[in-house]
Amino acid sequence: MACVVARQDLRTPVVLVLETLVVAACCYAGGRLGLLRELTVEGAVVSPIWPPTGVAVAFLLMLGPRCWAGIALGALLVLMHLTSLRLASVGVLVGNTAAPVCGYFLLRKAGFRTDLSRLRDCLSLVFLGAFGAMLISSSIGAALLVGTGDLPAGSVWRVWLAWWVGDAMGVLLITPVLLQLPRVRAPAHLGRWKEAVGLVVVAGCLVPLATFSPASLLFVIYPLLILAALRFELPGSMLCALFSSVLATSAAVERAGPFRHLSDVEVMVNLQAFNGAMALTSLLLSAVIAEQHHTRRSVERACQELVEVLEHLAAGEAAARPPRDEDGRPRNTG
Repeated sequence: MACVVARQDLRTPVVLVLETLVVAACCYAGGRLGLLRELTVEGAVVSPIWPPTGVAVAFLLMLGPRCWAGIALGALLVLMHLTSLRLASVGVLVGNTAAPVCGYFLLRKAGFRTDLSRLRDCLSLVFLGAFGAMLISSSIGAALLVGTGDLPAGSVWRVWLAWWVGDAMGVLLITPVLLQLPRVRAPAHLGRWKEAVGLVVVAGCLVPLATFSPASLLFVIYPLLILAALRFELPGSMLCALFSSVLATSAAVERAGPFRHLSDVEVMVNLQAFNGAMALTSLLLSAVIAEQHHTRRSVERACQELVEVLEHLAAGEAAARPPRDEDGRPRNTG
């Protein structure tokens, strides 16, 4: 018995180390992906979508606060890739770690459920996990840039806004996708497979056309998001939103399509307005549809249970009723 207990105690630190390394690797990979598409605002390089924040919040919700060390390690690796470590890097590291951790505790305080099947869960993710918690990392980062002299004080608000929105977009676009991955199941019917393939084909043709066309066709993506939400709920709509956001970001960085002839600030504003509107549309619409489906299934189950109760009562009354003759009069069985 002592050997069994010792093995269990030994297994716990090993699992914790492995979890930390996996979280750090995923955050670092997300950071490298985010750095592939950069925009310049007031001389500062920012990422319109910062995936590590979404990865960090998702892992915190799935594994709990014990994975904070992996988030910090991943942020440290990204900083080491970007620049040499300085004293100010410690502040950035603290901010990038504290923001998702605070977002996790805010969501838990609000009774957040990771299936995102309720409208209140999506609203909590938007206003607490994304817009609220990411104020920490953007505020610390912008203040350190001003404090070290790397950013003029007059430009701090634009850089702060771009930093904040980029971190928030990471949560809005990445976290729901990661939370839904363990729940995704292959369609059981051939008709659903045909719908899924058709949606992929339409998205693959429509989204590149809308994001790289100079005719400002970004609005045509919204019917696609609505169709994905109606047919495949949150997994389908968020994957479409993420795909559209990535292509729109690529078009903005390359100054292609509707982002041609725009200044740096105008590109950032238009891109983030589009990304934010897509994320909110996908999240909130999918949550409303999921709640309606849940309500319908609850009503159907209640009706089925009521039918079973009525059938049971009818059978009991038939068994308790005395036998009758051909004229309908009670038959004397004594």
